[in-house]
Amino acid sequence: MSGKLFVISGPSGAGKNTVLNRVITLRDRVRYSVSATSRPIRPGEIDGKNYYFVSREDFEKLIAQDALLEHAEYVGNYYGTPIEPIRRSLAEGVDIVMDVEVVGALKIKKRMPEAVLVFLTAPSLQEIRRRLESRGDVSEEKMTERLARARWEYEQAYQYEYLVINDDVDRAAAELMAIMSAEKSKMMDRFHLLKEELSCFTPQCPNC
Repeated sequence: MSGKLFVISGPSGAGKNTVLNRVITLRDRVRYSVSATSRPIRPGEIDGKNYYFVSREDFEKLIAQDALLEHAEYVGNYYGTPIEPIRRSLAEGVDIVMDVEVVGALKIKKRMPEAVLVFLTAPSLQEIRRRLESRGDVSEEKMTERLARARWEYEQAYQYEYLVINDDVDRAAAELMAIMSAEKSKMMDRFHLLKEELSCFTPQCPNC
């Protein structure tokens, strides 16, 4: 059985990476898709694990080579998803989860309609502001910009199949895993198993 692609979006400060890391720890055959970005690396982040951190010039080369499933510019920086690692993993039956901003997620849905879109956010915009302030690296100007962006992202959430509220990491991770299990159990993905049984179920079959 092929893997499924789960695209997670939400405002900056929603805790998407924290929830996804918990899911990967708890669930088998799930891999995190590492995106590329031109933004500076933050304290505690690891190149190749959190993101592939590249220069703006190198990112534009990836765009020119059509090596990205999607890409977008957000708050002055490029973000994008290398496509080949995703194709290989899905073919191997591994599920992929990825953290992609809204514009990129909607582009992925057009290119890969089978992708599952999940909007993940904090309980309120006030909580998003509190989380961003706790980072200590967001100026008031950037704060205003990110909160305005968060409001716009909320307006686009209706285009997603699922909504997860991250008021507790364990609960949000459990809800996301439940979504993944439900999607993996859909009839269209498993009907071939019933067809195999029906083709075998005859009086002449020694195993029936």
